[in-house]
Amino acid sequence: MALIVLAADKGAPGVTTAATALGAVWPRPVLLAECDPSGGDLAYRLPAQDGGVLNPGRGLLSLGAVARRGLHPDHIYEHTQKLVGGLDVLTGLTHGEQAGGLTWLWGPLGRSLATLPHADVLADCGRLGGHAQIGDLIAEAAQVVLFTRPSLDHVAHLRERLALLDSRPVVVVIADPRSYRASVEEVRRIVAPWDVAFVAGLAHDPKGAELLRGQWGGRLDRSLLIRTARELAGRLAALISPEEPAGQRADRRGARR
Repeated sequence: MALIVLAADKGAPGVTTAATALGAVWPRPVLLAECDPSGGDLAYRLPAQDGGVLNPGRGLLSLGAVARRGLHPDHIYEHTQKLVGGLDVLTGLTHGEQAGGLTWLWGPLGRSLATLPHADVLADCGRLGGHAQIGDLIAEAAQVVLFTRPSLDHVAHLRERLALLDSRPVVVVIADPRSYRASVEEVRRIVAPWDVAFVAGLAHDPKGAELLRGQWGGRLDRSLLIRTARELAGRLAALISPEEPAGQRADRRGARR
């Protein structure tokens, strides 16, 4: 179906929490893939479906060990696990040093994720700029989503990243609920000179993020994090046409390069 890259340009504005929240409410079948070359923490942050711990050795690292013989979309699910709540996840590297031996992987991985049958893929790519090879994966995306905080330094880095991109990204502002609309509108005004698909918001909700670590449904469904994630997921899913043939998506990606 479609590969959606989720990333930021500065610091840690909450991309992993946002990716998990979006995966929890995505309106179609979805796989959450942790593709940050600097290393991820889903294996240590969220419980498995049975309430135990995820296996950090099963995921991107185990996929990379066998992918040298060729990588096909059907191979992906051989290395996924399920989070509490049933979300399929491809856990990432556990530390950045592991990326040194996998510089060849990002392009084939991007192509496989972009053509994964029967599910969209949310790829958490973390902070951009540290590993040039991740650009090979990003080039395969049907949509890039850039997250930012509304602070001056974060928005300044966002503007620099927008000037480098040759695609129409979505910009998402992780905003304090007390100034939510004002923060989103201010960032929308600042990025107006760039060609972005749309600017949206996601609530900065520490209590909701804690619920996301182990409690699905009930209180979590009523949290600001999930309520704003559901609205964002609907807009993103509508932006990616599920009926668009894979060949047309490939042509569109090629036109952006």
